[in-house]
Amino acid sequence: MMESSIGKVVDFEAGDRLYAFDFTAANTELSPAILTDTQLFTDWIEDKLAKNQARYGIGGYNEHRAIYSRSEHFNDLEEPRRLHLGTDIWGPAGTPIYSFSDATVHSFGFNDNYGDYGATIILQHHLNGDSFYVLYGHLSLSSLFGLQEGLAIAQGVRFAEFGVAEENGHWPPHLHFQVIRDMQGLVGDYPGVCQYSKKEQFLSNCPDPAFILNTTFKTSTF
Repeated sequence: MMESSIGKVVDFEAGDRLYAFDFTAANTELSPAILTDTQLFTDWIEDKLAKNQARYGIGGYNEHRAIYSRSEHFNDLEEPRRLHLGTDIWGPAGTPIYSFSDATVHSFGFNDNYGDYGATIILQHHLNGDSFYVLYGHLSLSSLFGLQEGLAIAQGVRFAEFGVAEENGHWPPHLHFQVIRDMQGLVGDYPGVCQYSKKEQFLSNCPDPAFILNTTFKTSTF
């Protein structure tokens, strides 16, 4: 896949900064009191970005995260789900999201469990003769208005935005960006966090999104 054919996912200019978040157990700043209170968690995210003069926070692919203990949504199996399968971009609610290539709407939905994606769009992207899917999670509900399966979305079109907590699964505002090779028959949803014992099979189907995001953040590193 040629990087030159990939467009931006969010606005990012030369001189803007990224802050790499760590949501593993090594981050002892994130106490249970912060994690279980969405507003406190949001305040913590915003404070980190402000102190580091960062436009966005980023990270999380293949990260074993302690933060999922905040929701029973990830504890519904004998082995809890903790391994993150996408990359998160943390920033203000209302942040515009653009299609980095020509795409069609595969499916969408409102996954309104506590800790879930909230408003979700899955696009099938077409790039240099290849086709794959990207799940965009934690969106605003207004991002779903007027959508229909099969709708064409051209490269560069603003099609969604970061949602507020009440619409995004009760998280601080951010975008969950996950590449998926095979949707395996799922519609409007796909696991964004898996059991560690199933790491290899999920990571094989959900490769690192850096090959796309590197274009957006080419003036920074992550």
